[in-house]
Amino acid sequence: MSEDDRTRAMRSPGDGRPLPPKPNDGLRSGGAPAHEAPFGGPGARTHKLPAASQIPEPGSSSNEQPRAGSRVYGRARSGNSPVRPLRSKGGEPSGPRRARGRLSGKTILKIVAGVLVVLLVAAVGLFFWINSRIVGIEGVLDDYPGRVADTPGTNWLLVGSDSRKGLSAAQRKKLATGRAVGQRTDSMMLLHIPDTGDKPTLVSLPRDSAVTIPGKGRDKLNAAYNGGPQLLVRTVETVTGVRIDHYMEIGFAGFVSIVDAIGGVEINVRAAVDDPKAGLKLKKGTQVLNGAQALGYVRTRKGGALPDFERTKRQRQFLGAVVKKAASPGVLINPFTSIPLAMSATDAVTVDDGTGAFDMLSLGLAMGDSPVTTVVPFGGNEAVPSGGTAVKWDRVKALALFDALKNDKPVPQDIIDNK
Repeated sequence: MSEDDRTRAMRSPGDGRPLPPKPNDGLRSGGAPAHEAPFGGPGARTHKLPAASQIPEPGSSSNEQPRAGSRVYGRARSGNSPVRPLRSKGGEPSGPRRARGRLSGKTILKIVAGVLVVLLVAAVGLFFWINSRIVGIEGVLDDYPGRVADTPGTNWLLVGSDSRKGLSAAQRKKLATGRAVGQRTDSMMLLHIPDTGDKPTLVSLPRDSAVTIPGKGRDKLNAAYNGGPQLLVRTVETVTGVRIDHYMEIGFAGFVSIVDAIGGVEINVRAAVDDPKAGLKLKKGTQVLNGAQALGYVRTRKGGALPDFERTKRQRQFLGAVVKKAASPGVLINPFTSIPLAMSATDAVTVDDGTGAFDMLSLGLAMGDSPVTTVVPFGGNEAVPSGGTAVKWDRVKALALFDALKNDKPVPQDIIDNK
C-alpha cells in the first residue's frame, strides 16, 4: 500500500483537512464525499462538477437561456426565471409588493355622498317632525265681507300675550307675572317681508292705540284681541289696509323657554333698570339675559318720557336679537341646541292653521336679516268710550307708512323711528 493510500485510510471524512488527489480524479463538488461510502457499489452515483472543458468561457455568447430547474421547498418550481435570493429580516418582503391601504377617489366620493344622503334624510325627518308639532288656530285668517285685497310681499302679525298658561304658582312668583286670569296682548308687531329682496320692516303697533274695531266702534287695539285672534286680524287689516298672511302668538311661558333653549340672548341695555314689578334689576351695558331677565326686560315700563313707546323699542330690539341668535350656525348646526329650540318653539307658539314649518323658517330668516324697525307715528291722545285715553296715531304719517308696506316699497326715512 502506498503512502497516499495509507493516509486516506487513516483520515476520516470531514476532519477539516483537504485530502490529496487520487490519480485520474476529476473536479469534485463541495458536497461530494471525500471517499466512497461503504454502501456504494459499482453503480453508486457521485456528485461531480463539470470538467473544465465543459465550462463556457467568460464573455462567450449563447442563444440558449439557462433553464431554472431547481426545486424550491421540495416542489418543482415552474417558470424559467432565475431564483431570487430571500431577503433578510427587516428588509422588503420577497415576491411582489402589496399595495398600501389607500382610499381611491371613487371610494372617497362614495363616502361623501353617503354622508350627505344621511344628513339630508335627517333634515327632512326633522322638518316633518317639527311640522307635526305646530299648533294651529282654525279660522284666524278666514275671509269676511269687505276684506282688503291681497297685497304684495308677506305680512305677519306677531302677538305677545300675557297668558300665564303653563306657569306654576312658583314660576309666576319668580317671573313676577301676577295672578291675572285670561289673556291680553302684551305686544303687537307687523312684519312685512318684501318680494323685491329689500330688508324686511318690523312695525310696533302700540296695544293702547285708538282704533275702530269692526262691530264695536272706537276702542284700544288691545280690546280687539279680547274678541279673539280673528277679530284682532280683521281690525289690523281694516286700520292699516295691509292684508295679513300669517298669524303667530306666544305667551310668557313660551317666551322664557325659547330664550333659555338658545342659552340666553345678548342685549345692550341702554340704561340701568330696577323694576320690582317686573322682577328685573339690570346694569347698563351689553350683557347676556336669561329667560326670566328677558321677560322682565320687554315688560318693564321704567325709563323714558313715554314708557309704553320705550317698551315697544325694547320689544323690537329683543325679538331681533332672539331670532338672529336662533338662526345662527352655532345654534342650528349643534343638535344639543337646535333640537331643544325646535321643541321649545313649537310648544311656545300658536299660529294660524295655514302656517307650517317652512313659513316659520322664512320668518326666522327675515328676522335674522336685521329688519328696519319702527313704530306707528302718533300724535296725542284720544278718549275712548270704554273709558280712559288711548294713543292717537298721526294720520298723515301713519297712512304713508302703511301705504309703503301695501305697495311693497321702502318706508320713507322721515317716518322711521330712529330714536
